[in-house]
Order: sequence, then structure tokens, then C-alpha cells
Amino acid sequence: MSPQQKNEIISLLSIIAISALLGAVFDLSFLFVAVTLFVYILFMLRNIFRLHNWLLNRKKDLPDAQGYWGEIFNELYLIEKKTLKQKKLLSGALSRFKKAAQALPDGVIILSQYNEIEWVNPIANNLLGINTKKDKGQKINNLIRHPDFQRYLIKSNFSKTMTIPSPANIDNILTLQIIPFGYKQKMIFCRDVTHVNKLEEMRTNFVSNVSHEMRSPLTVLTGYLEMFSNKLPDDETSFKLGIDNMYQQAARMQRLVTDLLALSKMETAPVEHTKTVNVAALLISLKENAEVLGQDKHQTILLEADESLNLRGNTDELHSLFSNLINNAVRYTPENGEISISWKKLGKQAVFSVKDNGPGIAPQHIPHLTERFYRADIDRSRESGGTGLGLAIVKYAIERHDGQLDILSKLDEGSSFSCYFPEQRLILNSSNNAA
Repeated sequence: MSPQQKNEIISLLSIIAISALLGAVFDLSFLFVAVTLFVYILFMLRNIFRLHNWLLNRKKDLPDAQGYWGEIFNELYLIEKKTLKQKKLLSGALSRFKKAAQALPDGVIILSQYNEIEWVNPIANNLLGINTKKDKGQKINNLIRHPDFQRYLIKSNFSKTMTIPSPANIDNILTLQIIPFGYKQKMIFCRDVTHVNKLEEMRTNFVSNVSHEMRSPLTVLTGYLEMFSNKLPDDETSFKLGIDNMYQQAARMQRLVTDLLALSKMETAPVEHTKTVNVAALLISLKENAEVLGQDKHQTILLEADESLNLRGNTDELHSLFSNLINNAVRYTPENGEISISWKKLGKQAVFSVKDNGPGIAPQHIPHLTERFYRADIDRSRESGGTGLGLAIVKYAIERHDGQLDILSKLDEGSSFSCYFPEQRLILNSSNNAA
């Protein structure tokens, strides 16, 4: 028994004793004691009612009282103050958790012990097609019906992740992992790994294509070396023919490796395109190289370049972009053909274009031209020394400069390749020295 309780009992007994003594004076001791106890009961009931009203409406302040009830109200005040403090701490922790979960690049879902949805962050809403307002309280297995997930949900061991198509978009691939916490509660983490799957598919296709491209030149080299190792040809013409063929195949592999390295660099290197590139000077140099490349075909190569129009970008990548398009035109344009190269401002954009009067490209091939190792005419491409990577390099280079590639072509009428660069990449009336 606490001191306050002892004091309350002593006070009550003292009041009863005093009432009995006063009643004895009038010979009414029992009546005085009864009235005193009645008043005491009314006092107790009043404080009980005040306490009950406060419990019903916690927004009101605790009532004041004397004696033991004052001690009770004071203890309740301290408990309420401590509870409010803990509530604020928990509310702050929950708010920070929700903010952190919303900022995560992964989707997060919190489930009850009965696998009912309690909370979902925006990423999970998008990845799994969940509507927080409508689906809160729904069982997760009613919304994600994939059989593999249904089996995964009833397991007790969630150490491994699982992969399923997204319920919101079957073209996207998701990995999910369940993490148990609290009292039989679960937390689901989900991540979009579509790009990883595509990269793996690209890697497989890439290795297959490279192996295929290398097989032919290696076969030629191996065949000639094997033949020469057994017996050198008697006539010089046959020997020279073999050496020339081996040189061509070695050069082809060298071009392939060079293009692969350029493509790999563009895919992995950070985008740092802030230098001023003098496009006109670059195109003059590339035109001279193209004339040397196509000197046996007696082609006419025309260049029209705005010398006041420079570009903010990467010189090496732009060199690869322009040279691939120009050299392709030289390779595929027949003898005495004409190639037009232009660099000019069109509206708010800058346009680099290469036009030729070559054989043209069939419509069904145009959407696939920028794919790696894609060739509209395989035999002709290899005869001309193409690697099948030139337009893939062009695609990456133009995208890394925030531009777009437009291809127009008709059979027997020629082709036009145009690169559009946005206004923010242009530098007008600047120094003509490329950085």
C-alpha cells in the first residue's frame, strides 16, 4: 500500500470519527456518520464521472482535484505526457521510414500476419499495378496470381529471390524477395530487372554475332597458312594472291575490333560532351579521306558546311558518327556516283546529312539498320569491308549528343541519312578551333 493510499484511509477514518463525536452530542451518531459517508460517496462519484468524461474526450485537460484524486489525476497526466512523447517519436520514426521507403529505387510492400496489404510505396504501385486506396487490406496473393509467387509466399525460407513477369506489364521482369519481421509480418522488396535481362540477351547475341563474324576471316587465314606451311606455291602470282587475301581478312578483323572497342566505349563511358567541336573543319578532313577511299570509283563528293555553326560534344564520337555515314555512302555508291554532305542550321536545330544516288535500301530493312551486325545485303557489305557495326555506332553517338537519326531511302534512287542536333548543343559565331 502506497503512502497516498494510507493517507486517504486515515483521512476517511478521521472524518468518520469526527462525525460520530459530533453526532454523539445530539445523540445522532449513526445519522451523522451516514451523511458523512454519503457526501464522501458523492465526492468519489463526481471525480469518477470527471475521469470518465476525460477518457471519452482526451483532447480536454485533466480535471483538478484534491487529496487522493489529485494524486490519481497527476499520475494520469504524467502517463499521458509520456505517451504523447512516445507517440511523437513513433510518428516521426514512421514518417522517416515512409519517406525512406518512398525514396528507394525498389518497391516495398508491408503485409500483415495474414498477408494483407498494410502499406505500399509508389514504386511498388507502378511495378505491381497496386492501387493503395482500393487494395489496402486485400491479400497480396489475390493481386499477384503468378503460380511461382503463390508457392513462394507459403514458404518459410525466403533467403532467395524469385523472378516473375510484372502483373502491370508482362513485358517487364521483376525480382521479389520476402523479408519476415515483427509478429508474422512480411515485407516484400521488388525490383525491375528488365534491363538486366535485355542486357544478358544482348550479350548472348553479341557473343554469337562476334563469333560468327570472326569465323569467316579466321577460316581464310587458317586455310592459307595451312596451305603455305605444307608447301609454298611455285608461282609468285598465287603466293601474292594468298597474301592479299590474308591481309584483307586481317584488316577486316582489325576494323571489327576497332568498331567493337568504339561501341563498347560509348556504352560504358560517362557522357561528358562539353567541348566545342568545329564541325565544318572536321567534315573537310573527312571529305578528303572519303575522296581517297573512293578514288577508284571516280565519285563526286560535294560538301556544304556552315563554318559559323559549331557543336558542343565529344570530338572522337562525332568523328566516328560522321565518318561512318560518309564512308558508307562511298562504299555503296557505284562508280561515277554523287555524294552530298551538308552541315547547316534548320530552324532551332542543326542538321548533318549525307545523300547519295546509290542502289538504295528496301523499306523492310530500314528499321533494323542500326542493330548490331545487321546487313541489308550481307555479301555486298562484306565485299565492301563493312563490319555491320557502323550504324550501331552512329545510333549511340547521336543519342549521346541528344540527337535523332532519320533515314530515307528508295530502291534505285539512293539514300539520305540525317542527324538532328537540338538547340542546346549548338554554338553559333564561336571560334572555329575544335577543342
